[in-house]
Amino acid sequence: MRHTFTLTANISMLFTDLPFAARIGAAAAAGFRAVECQFPYATAASDVAAELARHDLIMNGLNTPQGDPAKGEFGMAAKPGMQSRFREEFEQALAYAGTVGAQMIHVMSGMTGGQTKEAQDAFFENFAWASAKARTAGVTLLIEPLNAVDRPGYFVSRSDDVVALLNELGCDNVKLLFDVYHIQIMEGDLLRRLDRHWPHVGHVQLASVPRRHEPDEGEVAFGAILNELNARGYAGFVGAEYNPRSKTQDGLGWAAPWLAP
Repeated sequence: MRHTFTLTANISMLFTDLPFAARIGAAAAAGFRAVECQFPYATAASDVAAELARHDLIMNGLNTPQGDPAKGEFGMAAKPGMQSRFREEFEQALAYAGTVGAQMIHVMSGMTGGQTKEAQDAFFENFAWASAKARTAGVTLLIEPLNAVDRPGYFVSRSDDVVALLNELGCDNVKLLFDVYHIQIMEGDLLRRLDRHWPHVGHVQLASVPRRHEPDEGEVAFGAILNELNARGYAGFVGAEYNPRSKTQDGLGWAAPWLAP
């Protein structure tokens, strides 16, 4: 099947029976030409870069650091009073991305109890600074709405709200991460919402709803999403970001047509 986009394996969730860097080779063996990840910082960027080069893969994106899970942290971009720490952790992500060649960074907004005025003020201040840094490095920043079922209290949980923030921010190198899993849970109406937000879409991710397994189960017709991207000539990446039902390799039948050249 001919397609315009590149399917990428999120190696923070796939091939997790292997050490982090070794998952790159597993992804290559499964037919992926690109990988992405969430929080790679426990593995040296030079080791990841070496594995990418060995298997002729690219890493399209990564997240800014999560913070301390024991304290309920999930990013800093909208956390009032944490601007200095945000800048430090963003610089860490930007340096890691530079070493591994990633051209997208998902900037984690943080647990703020929603869009309070203080959180919005921190968000706009931080993104104005970060977008300038990213532009110099040739990196696109992503904002992802995380659903309020899995992540209650996250700064932004709806794609409509992300786009409103993007319009106010006015930085053309900051885009919406259109994660089908999160958006279906919170908003639904995926194809019309994709159409409405199309100018802002910088990346797409897939998983089934509600269990976040392979996209060949659940309530979303993932083929319709991929066919729509193809029809629009989407030349970006589509991340397979899900929890496999068993071994990753055993559940990749759904991906075979989309991995073929």
